[in-house]
Amino acid sequence: MAMLAASSSNRSLGLGLALSFALVLLVTRVLGNSEGDALYALRRSLSDPDNVLQSWDPNLVNPCTWDLGNSNLSGHLVPELGKLQHLQYLELYKNNIQGSIPVEVSNLKSLISLDLYNNKISGAIPPSLGKLKSLVFLRLNDNHLTGPIPRDLTAITSLKVVDVSNNNLCGTIPTTGPFEHIPLNNFENNPRLEGPELQGLASYDTNCS
Repeated sequence: MAMLAASSSNRSLGLGLALSFALVLLVTRVLGNSEGDALYALRRSLSDPDNVLQSWDPNLVNPCTWDLGNSNLSGHLVPELGKLQHLQYLELYKNNIQGSIPVEVSNLKSLISLDLYNNKISGAIPPSLGKLKSLVFLRLNDNHLTGPIPRDLTAITSLKVVDVSNNNLCGTIPTTGPFEHIPLNNFENNPRLEGPELQGLASYDTNCS
């Protein structure tokens, strides 16, 4: 009797472990598909005359770095980018990308570097980028961005480099948090940007109407 009970217990334990392992595989596959879908969506949204994307695997799981700078890409960014939860470096500089920065980019909690400089990106800098608490490098210079510099960015304590020069931003330059140490030439050539803000003396979005 004791041997039968032990055998039954072992079978139950083995079944439980098998079910647990199957569940882990299922969750991993779902996450992989979600991020693979994001890769595929961006690939479809970009024109790639030099075929730099031809070796991409849309089923790649947990990518940490996308370095597609200076690749002669054109098109627009897609909201599905926000599904790449493990992405740390998004390098799409020196291309011909148009359209706006999707607010879904603010879902990339692991992002360290956002380099979109030297493109044709327009619209406002999403205030929701202030949620990127791991961000160190934010380079959006040489685009067609408009609107004020979101004050939400001053809450990113990890931020070391900000460059928004050569756009059409308006208002004033933040002077608190990480912006205290950003050189003024990283804001130059924005005709409607009025200079460093004077705390309590003027609205930060002055000259934006």
